[in-house]
Amino acid sequence: MAYPVSLKKLVDVLCRFPGIGQKTAQRLAFYLLGCSREDVIAIARAMVEAKDRLTFCVICGSLAEAESCSYCSDPGRDQSLLCVVQEPRDVLVLERTGQYRGLYHVLHGALSPLDGIGPEELKLDQLVRRVEDKNVGEVIVATNPNVEGDATAAYIAMLLKPLASRVTRIAFGLPVGGDIEYADDLTLSRSLEGRREI
Repeated sequence: MAYPVSLKKLVDVLCRFPGIGQKTAQRLAFYLLGCSREDVIAIARAMVEAKDRLTFCVICGSLAEAESCSYCSDPGRDQSLLCVVQEPRDVLVLERTGQYRGLYHVLHGALSPLDGIGPEELKLDQLVRRVEDKNVGEVIVATNPNVEGDATAAYIAMLLKPLASRVTRIAFGLPVGGDIEYADDLTLSRSLEGRREI
């Protein structure tokens, strides 16, 4: 199908977003074309403003609009708890649960020697300094449940065991509402390992 040049350019740009294929990009492009000019300008301004204003917290590495983020600046958070995550978006996911009230440390990746990501590319030195300098009672490692995340968790545990009183890993298992018969072997194994008393 021969698109007008400007529409093809818009679809090509939208395809750069992760998880957006050609068909979804086309749908988004036609959605934008159906919006008013003011709405499209507001969307573009919001994107540029976010790019210009957002930075990373100098303490934890999460997203912030100032030197430190709202979590590190909040005196009501539990200073003895530190949750280590891979990416800034993981902080937002954990916050959505409403269950965690401690501080965060964002690594900005996971160990992956095949991709050239070693300990030096992650914010591990800062993590060690934070645990040494603060009265951290427990470090919760919440990296992804995959090979890279597990390797990163093991490396963090090795680094921090001498410094923190507890280094724990979040449990992985069956989703709420899921059926055991549809779970894969690894998920079931993790569910058994992460079991707790009732």
